[in-house]
Amino acid sequence: MRVHHLFARQEHRLGEPATLMESPAGQGLCDHLLTMDIFRGLGSQDFGVIGHALEKRTCCQGQLIYSQEDPVEALFLLKRGRVRLYRLTPSGKRLELAVIEPGTFFGEMPLLGESMRNTYAEALEDALICVMSRADIERLVCAHPQVALRIIEVLGRRLALCEARLEEVAYRSVSVRIAAVLVRLSQEQLDEVVEITHQELGDMIGAIRETVTKTLDEFQQAGLVQLCRGRIILRDVVGLQERMEE
Repeated sequence: MRVHHLFARQEHRLGEPATLMESPAGQGLCDHLLTMDIFRGLGSQDFGVIGHALEKRTCCQGQLIYSQEDPVEALFLLKRGRVRLYRLTPSGKRLELAVIEPGTFFGEMPLLGESMRNTYAEALEDALICVMSRADIERLVCAHPQVALRIIEVLGRRLALCEARLEEVAYRSVSVRIAAVLVRLSQEQLDEVVEITHQELGDMIGAIRETVTKTLDEFQQAGLVQLCRGRIILRDVVGLQERMEE
């Protein structure tokens, strides 16, 4: 699915810099951008260097934002919802790379001189996204180098997380990886109810759904979790943490 197909519905389209600064919609978009982690410390006047139209678009849960066939040359800023980034192996197996939360960006690879081949972005829930062209980002970075530093900071954190997950896949058993993911998601969401399917959990740890289901059944028999449709309730977090040390 092509990006322009996904973004067929426009929420706002903003024109030249003067319009961006003076119209209520343009000022609202600037205010939205200033909430992003990479734009901390900037003011709305700093976006006057952007010469092309900026757009806010919506996409529905389960919709592809881009796929490996799309020649994407844009940076996506996520205001609302969550987005999953993943790749497909030659056999068709899905491997999750990251889940993007609101207030940050994704789709940065073309800006770094790399294509996003084999990469997919899918909305995990209804999402609101602002799209900035490569030219817009380059102009903004040239005018405000601190934006580039913040992008590097975010990418550094993501790289560290990817390395940790690679180490888990290489050296830890499936049960240990599942326990670690459940505890981490529970801590991130501040809730003992984790909204996730067996397939999604398998994508996160690089295991097939059948193996995940078997392991979760064992966890339930041990009193560690309670399995429900589309969610997992953590009944014994301490016990799961002990499984992480096995």
